Amino acid sequence: MKILIQAAKILDPQSPFHKKVKNILLVNGRITEIGDKNYQADKVISAEGMLLTPGWFDLGTFVGDPGLEHKEDLESVTKTAAAGGFTEIAVLPNTVPAIQTKNDVNYLTRYNDNRLVQVHALASVTRDNKGEELTEMIDLHEAGAVGFTDGLKTIWHTDIFLKALQYLQKFNGVLIDHPEDVWLNMFGQMHEGVQSTMLGLKGMPRIAEEVAIHRNLDLLQYAGGRLHIARLSSARSVNLIRSAKKKLPLTCDITAYQPLLDDSMLAGFDTNYKVNPPLREKRDKDALIRGLNDGTIDVICSGHVPQDEESKNLEFDHADHGIINLQTFAANLVSLSKVVDWATLLEKVTVAPRKVLNIETPVIDIETKANLTLLDPAREWHLDEKTNLSKSKNSPWFGQTLTGKVVAVFNNTKHWFDNTL
Repeated sequence: MKILIQAAKILDPQSPFHKKVKNILLVNGRITEIGDKNYQADKVISAEGMLLTPGWFDLGTFVGDPGLEHKEDLESVTKTAAAGGFTEIAVLPNTVPAIQTKNDVNYLTRYNDNRLVQVHALASVTRDNKGEELTEMIDLHEAGAVGFTDGLKTIWHTDIFLKALQYLQKFNGVLIDHPEDVWLNMFGQMHEGVQSTMLGLKGMPRIAEEVAIHRNLDLLQYAGGRLHIARLSSARSVNLIRSAKKKLPLTCDITAYQPLLDDSMLAGFDTNYKVNPPLREKRDKDALIRGLNDGTIDVICSGHVPQDEESKNLEFDHADHGIINLQTFAANLVSLSKVVDWATLLEKVTVAPRKVLNIETPVIDIETKANLTLLDPAREWHLDEKTNLSKSKNSPWFGQTLTGKVVAVFNNTKHWFDNTL
C-alpha cells in the first residue's frame, strides 16, 4: 500500500529533513520518497500544520495483563497506545504474577512480529516486587527484558538495590526505581501541605521522595552501574538529579501530567487526581518545567495506570492511585509546548527513552522503515465513552474537550489512522 503524507513538518534531529516541510511517501511500511513532489499513492493524508516525528516510546506503561486484565489487557493497551501516538511501550512488571521469568517476558513480547505497537518487557528486580529476593536478571535479559524495575513499587531494600546495580553491570543493564520512602508515605492520600491540611487528608511529604533519591545516588556512586529515576515530582528532587548528573551515569523521567496539575485540584475529592507520586504545588511544577528545559529531565512518560470502577469510584482514602494517560498524552504535550519548545519535548518521547534502554531510535529518511507519529497540535477532540479505547476511564480529562491529537502512526509495516482522516 502506498501512503502519501502531504506537507508535514518533520521534527527529527537525526534526519537530514529536520524542520523541513515535505511530502513523504510510504510504500509497504518503508519510506521511499521525501521531497516536494505529489507522489502517486493509494491514500493521501493532508498534513498541513502537523508534525511528523519518529514513533513515540513510553517508558513505563502499567498493563494489568496477566492477572489484572479487567483494568487493561495487552489488546486494549496497544490500541490505546497507538491512538495516543506510541509505536513502542515498555510495560511495568506489577502484574499477577510479576514479570520475573523467561515465560513471563515471552508472554508480553511473543506477538510483536504482528503488532503495530511493539511491547517491551521491564522485568522485576525482586520476586513478586516485594523487595526481598533478587530475580534471575541475567536470564531475563537474555529472554528479552529491556530494563529492570519493581515498577510502581520502590526498591526499598538497600542491599538488594546495591546488588542489583552490581549484577546489571555484567550486560550494561539499567536499574529503574520509583523513589519513595514507604514508611514516610504510609497511608498517604495526597501531597503534604496546606491543601492536605484543609481537606483533612494524610499527606505524602516531598521528603519521602527526596530521602530515597539521596540513598539511590549514594549507592550508585558506591557501586557503579546505570540508574534511571522514575516519576520525579518535587523541586528538590530535580535539584538533586541536576547536581548528581555532573558525576554519575544517571537519567530520570517525569509523567506528562505532573507539570500541568497541582494539589489544588483535589479540593473536590475527585479520585481521578489521586496519583503516586502525588500532585504537588506550583513551585514544584515550575521546577519540573525548568528541568525539562535545561536537560535535567531526560524522558517524559505517560504515567498510564488504569484502574477499574471498583478501585476509583469510592471514598477518596480507599481509592487506588493512578491516571490513564496514553490517549491524552498528545494533549499534555500541546499544553507543555507553551513553556517548553517542541524539539525538546519530542526528543524526550522519541530518542531519550530508547537511549535509556539501549534501543535503536528510528530515523526519518529515505529507504528506512517507517516508525512514525503524525501529530496535529491544533485538533480538538472529546474524551468520552465513545472515544476512550482503554478498558478503564480514570482520567481527570474524561468528558472534556482537549486540544492536540495524534492522527496517524506507522510501524512494523502496519498503520493506524484517526477516523477523521
